[in-house]
Amino acid sequence: MKQVFAGRGKAFFEKVPAPITADNEVLVRVSYSCISAGTESSSVRASGKSPIQKLIEKPKNVKKLLEMIKKQGIGNTVLKIKGRLNAGSPIGYSASGTVIEAGKGIVDIKAHDRVACAGTGIANHAEFISVPRNLLVKIPDNLGMEQAATVALGSIALQGVRRAGCGIGEIAVVIGLGILGQLTVQMLRAAGCRVIGIDTDRRRGDIAVSCGLSRSIDPGKADSVQEVGSFSGGRGADAVIITAASASSGIINQAMEMCRRKGRVIIVGAVGMDLKREHFYKKELDVLISTSYGPGRYDEKYEKDGIDYPYGYVRWTENRNMADYLRMLCEKTLDIAPLIEKIYPVEDAGRAFNDLSGAGRPLITLLRYEGDPAPDRKIVVSARKAGRDVLNVALVGAGGFAKSMHIPNLERLSGMYNIRAVVDKAGGNAMMTAKLCRASYATTDFDEVMKDKDVDAVFITTRHNLHAKMAMAAARAGKAVFTEKPMSLSSDELEELTGILEEKKTPFTVGFNRRFSPFAARIKSIVKDRINPMIVNYRMNAGFIPAEHWVHSQEGGGRNIGEACHIYDLFNFLTEAEASSVTASSITPRNDKFRRNDNFIATVKYADGSVCSLIYTALGSRDVSKERMDVYSDGRILSLDDYKTLTVFGSGEKGLETAVQDKGHFEELKRFGAAVKEGDGYPIPLWQLVQATMISFKVEQELSDGR
Repeated sequence: MKQVFAGRGKAFFEKVPAPITADNEVLVRVSYSCISAGTESSSVRASGKSPIQKLIEKPKNVKKLLEMIKKQGIGNTVLKIKGRLNAGSPIGYSASGTVIEAGKGIVDIKAHDRVACAGTGIANHAEFISVPRNLLVKIPDNLGMEQAATVALGSIALQGVRRAGCGIGEIAVVIGLGILGQLTVQMLRAAGCRVIGIDTDRRRGDIAVSCGLSRSIDPGKADSVQEVGSFSGGRGADAVIITAASASSGIINQAMEMCRRKGRVIIVGAVGMDLKREHFYKKELDVLISTSYGPGRYDEKYEKDGIDYPYGYVRWTENRNMADYLRMLCEKTLDIAPLIEKIYPVEDAGRAFNDLSGAGRPLITLLRYEGDPAPDRKIVVSARKAGRDVLNVALVGAGGFAKSMHIPNLERLSGMYNIRAVVDKAGGNAMMTAKLCRASYATTDFDEVMKDKDVDAVFITTRHNLHAKMAMAAARAGKAVFTEKPMSLSSDELEELTGILEEKKTPFTVGFNRRFSPFAARIKSIVKDRINPMIVNYRMNAGFIPAEHWVHSQEGGGRNIGEACHIYDLFNFLTEAEASSVTASSITPRNDKFRRNDNFIATVKYADGSVCSLIYTALGSRDVSKERMDVYSDGRILSLDDYKTLTVFGSGEKGLETAVQDKGHFEELKRFGAAVKEGDGYPIPLWQLVQATMISFKVEQELSDGR
């Protein structure tokens, strides 16, 4: 399918794999998508800035860059930045089209329904999009696809008007008469308001007047505050809605001057917020922010999981705003036909965006799609053939970690691996990543690589809930499997996966990389001839992650199962013994900021007598290293600090120090490749993989029981 991206300062289209129909989502063949002249044009321009320019604009990013260089080295950091610079970003957030298929869990939308869709990164400028239920609405029968494609912009304007709370006879000012301003003017008129519009573009003012604006003011030719005062009989406006975009705080301070006592200022556009206290203190003004389409926006449970807000308590959600906007179009309460000034075929997206940069730019620009009747979910990227005497790999899940860590390491091991395919839910990301690593093809369909006889191994780097299911499918298809941690999120899945691996004799490992670091190897060599059991204390200063982050969801399984499993595997590696008991205890949080499995101590007693404990916490400071381990053994203490230094006390044994952090990611790929090609296929014994996972389940149970 064709999709539009922003990159290197321009908009362009690429042929990328079409999305699959996900659960609780609807697959839509797009007819029209609407370009946001302000937001998206800014994104296109910003895509041409170098990383240095972006750092200058946001100095706080300098610290992040320095931390990245410190941990990963200059070479890996440069590769990461180049990858981001070369990859285009998908754009678009408002579209209309026809339903092809409704995913599992969708009961009120069916094939052939006409729908309007919204959402950045969802309602993209693309021939096919997969949209969660709460981000689409049915289009009324007598409303055209062209007008319905403006649904996101319409609901943004509508939410601003709702926040203003304007009624019949009130005086409202709209600052900025772009598309959001034009829609806002018409909505305020429909609510019975007298409306004043302010914009430096006379053409926009004239269009707004033709659509019902009471007065148009050019701030370059007249004093806007005085003009509003004259229109209102010296009292001031009841409400001012800002739909302009500017870094200056002059707009909002001027808006407050325009208001009457106890008036309202509503901020829809992105403007400077350096408020002058005297303006709103003396008048006791309300300054309100309007968040995009309305309640539900940026709430993943609402937008992605489809959990609606109760109608009786949240009358106007973003979905209900979308539907009401289409109703107003259908009933001719709003007239946007004069505002749709340009329609381009998607192939001319570059020209469409270029035309938005000049004077007299169109208010509403649409892209039209007349593409393939069926989605193509596999796109050939290069003529590169499957390698000989190497493992031909399919990378499943092209997230930041896969691109910054695994891809560079796989390319460094080109004598062992060949990246044949890239699979990702987002077709654009799959395509851009496949180009980055010169893969043969990109796809959004996992089944494509299962059917590909030339794929020898799959690297699963998706979200956690998919690891076990995909690993089982790959094992059944005869592929070697490298899956990132965790191995699974439930004991039932773990048992099923283990059974399949044993039956099929599938080469398999989990990304428990720490055991492959040079530091773990050094510690193991020092304690291998120990006489007595060890005590191992590990501290993971993991840092705070907000409750709404996916790691805490059913996709992630929580931080104990999702991350602490790394350390349970390291304990297994050092002791090489069976775990005889597992205990865990967490803090009792006093509020909802932290969860039990954010802050806990887990202790594992091993059959050899060793005791290993993990302090996992989100309470600490990022000024202290993330990971530290102390090993107590036969009069020695081995202290590892953040996989950069190992110090040995009480022994003549030498420690170890590296210039950059080395957690073993490169070495684990070498070991996996060797195990598949020359060994038994298990660089980590299967029983240890299972034991690390079972320890995480036991810890989770103890934490859930409140111990």
